[in-house]
Amino acid sequence: MEGKPGLELRHLRCLVAIVDEGTFTDAAIELGTSQAAVSRTLIALERILGVRLLHRTSRTVTPTTAGVQVLARARHLLTEADQLVREATSGHTRLHIGHAWSAMGRHTAEFQRRWHDRYPDIVLHLIRHNTPTGGLAEGLCDLAVIRTPVDTHRYAHALVGHERRYLALASDDRWARRRSIRLEEIRARTLVVDHRTGTTTLDLWPEDARPAVEYTHDIDDWLAAIATGRCVGMTAQATTAQYRRDGITYRPLRDADPVPVHLIWRRHDPHPAIHAVAALLTDLYREDG
Repeated sequence: MEGKPGLELRHLRCLVAIVDEGTFTDAAIELGTSQAAVSRTLIALERILGVRLLHRTSRTVTPTTAGVQVLARARHLLTEADQLVREATSGHTRLHIGHAWSAMGRHTAEFQRRWHDRYPDIVLHLIRHNTPTGGLAEGLCDLAVIRTPVDTHRYAHALVGHERRYLALASDDRWARRRSIRLEEIRARTLVVDHRTGTTTLDLWPEDARPAVEYTHDIDDWLAAIATGRCVGMTAQATTAQYRRDGITYRPLRDADPVPVHLIWRRHDPHPAIHAVAALLTDLYREDG
């Protein structure tokens, strides 16, 4: 039996933004999300608390009696949460996040913007390192974003979201004119795979119906092979945002399981800001829903 949804800081940030900005539209701009997402978040908060928080008309938004009380408490809790992160990260003024290919994908810029706004005392650095742990095993970062299986014995981890799979192909390929591709169709093509850091394995197909495969070791080599038209590639949605190249077209795969996105970090002596990273990134992926 599923438990009742819990209260989250994002619910409180949404309420404060609506009241402070005066409209759902302006609150959405302040939070960097859609008006529909703001409405959904407020409704979720009202359901969790079991009270109506705002009076809404076509022109104004004002707190109810319960809303005034919740708003005051929300401001206090958000201040305390931000102070907690600042105190926990004293002496940790830099945070290095590694990744193999695509960082946070379409969320990368917004993650950086929100992080700077909320935690200006912690300088964020993104590091690309083409290894399975995005540089964590090599000691180059404090935590890493990965889209491949997690070594749970060696690293702590948090699932922050999922990304749809896409097919990458040459822009003059006959499939580039289509809106989507089926997974089973790919077995007739040659698939180019980065076997160290890529998200594609032959286990996606039955053993007797797998495509021919060529292997590469770097995103640039992967894209170059696809651009020739000899090969196609499968990848997570993040790649489509981070690697828009002339001669390369991306099309969604309509029947493939999504790619899980994890944060991983060393179990011993973790950076104090890790949970703040996980919470922010989880919020960004949830806002896609």
